Amino acid sequence: MARRQFNKLSVKQAESLSTPGKHGDGGGLYLVIGDGGARSWLFMYKERGTGKRRELGLGSAAKKGGVTLADARKKAEGYRNAISEGRDPATEKKAEAFAGTTFGEFADAYLESIKAGFKGKSTLADWKRDLEERCKPIRSMALSDIAANDVLAILSPMWLKINRTARETRSRIERVLSAAKAKGLRSGDNPALWRGNLKDLLPKGPRSKRHHKAAPYADVPGIVKKLHANHDGADTHVNRAAEFIILTAVRTGEARFMRAREINFEKELWTIPAERMKTEDHPEGKEHEVPLCARAIAILHAVMPKGLAPDAYVFAGQWSKDHKKPLGMNAVLHALKDVYPAMTTHGCRSSFRDWAGDETHFPREIAEMALAHKVGDEVEQAYRRGTALKKRRELMEAWGRYVEGESNVVALRA
Repeated sequence: MARRQFNKLSVKQAESLSTPGKHGDGGGLYLVIGDGGARSWLFMYKERGTGKRRELGLGSAAKKGGVTLADARKKAEGYRNAISEGRDPATEKKAEAFAGTTFGEFADAYLESIKAGFKGKSTLADWKRDLEERCKPIRSMALSDIAANDVLAILSPMWLKINRTARETRSRIERVLSAAKAKGLRSGDNPALWRGNLKDLLPKGPRSKRHHKAAPYADVPGIVKKLHANHDGADTHVNRAAEFIILTAVRTGEARFMRAREINFEKELWTIPAERMKTEDHPEGKEHEVPLCARAIAILHAVMPKGLAPDAYVFAGQWSKDHKKPLGMNAVLHALKDVYPAMTTHGCRSSFRDWAGDETHFPREIAEMALAHKVGDEVEQAYRRGTALKKRRELMEAWGRYVEGESNVVALRA
């Protein structure tokens, strides 16, 4: 195997060569002469891992005032050393060029570039709060200077007091610094990484579950009767939407954004698309089928005008006669609180779950699947291909009969 040759060009050649093209000096260094006679130095190498060819300009090779052959060789040697140490010269060069860019400057620009993808109304405000207020200690720091201790100084004071907020702040810092590295504005490990980094430096934070106010299931039939009465005196379908959410035990957002095309009246089935099933607990999201009881079907017929477009919202906002806008975010909550102040929309799911556990013999996993909760560990989920739709339909029909007051006690199932 031939040994790599270095220093192929003499000083005289470097100054006198005039033939257009690349003239190699060895070790990835080239003297480049353009068709018009322009002269410059170029360093070429293959990116580690991908094998992609990368080029770095080292400056002009003009006879007067340009980079000399000796200086070009010195720069090339520095790049070769970086490559041998596993570093990327192009990334480091770009980082040097933007060495003065502060975290605050880049974070603001990054937030501007991603805000179009936010879904929640408060998401942008939450990001701004974290990046402007909570990250104030590092906003004036150069991106390349931020280390794990700087991130720790932000997180430590609030880690045990407001852990959820602290975790969200850490995640956003990580995303900003990751984007900065992708743009070549910093190199090395991300100081906001959790595993193998901050996880070993911060105490285990409290992970308390939020308990939503729920009515005892014995009160639910009375709540539904009051919703019926309120609907008679209202000019919107918000009370019917609240009743539908109780009957189906779904999350409010899943019902608010339901479109006509998701309903199969023939099969009495509502299919919620995967993107609307994404939650903090289930970020991957999966399509969810909801069997509809007779009363739920009747509500849909009542609220959906004849010939409703497939993309139209089923439960339209108060001023959206064409069903192009959904019910407001808090409309259903206000309707429920009007008849039962201690109730929340999410609490309806808790009422259903308590009833299923106390008053029926349906297996626990059937009730959990009706709520679109994960059942079992990863191994069990891998083998559980079915959705137990038939059993879930029996459960939801029993719940519908109970909610509508057809019987105060649901017969226990064998």
